[in-house]
Amino acid sequence: MPVIRLPDGSERSFDAPVTVAEVAMNIGAGLAKAALAGKVNGSLVDTSYLISEDAELAIITDKNPEGLDVIRHSTAHLLAYAVKELFPEAQVTIG
Repeated sequence: MPVIRLPDGSERSFDAPVTVAEVAMNIGAGLAKAALAGKVNGSLVDTSYLISEDAELAIITDKNPEGLDVIRHSTAHLLAYAVKELFPEAQVTIG
């Protein structure tokens, strides 16, 4: 039963492992919709990341500096996919 500590010091308990997205939804539908990623015990993770033990969690949105990095990185992957569709012989790299 994981206990999730949020940045404001509050805690949420769950009966089973829970994803970052599920925690965001538990907090509020607006936050769940805005969530881009999570920071679990200081590590940036996807919203589908499963939290199975007690952890500190921050929900990352476009209002966080890390949120912009997530958007940029995802957009780079999308652009690389489009380039490969148009030019299959192209070699793309993403750093």
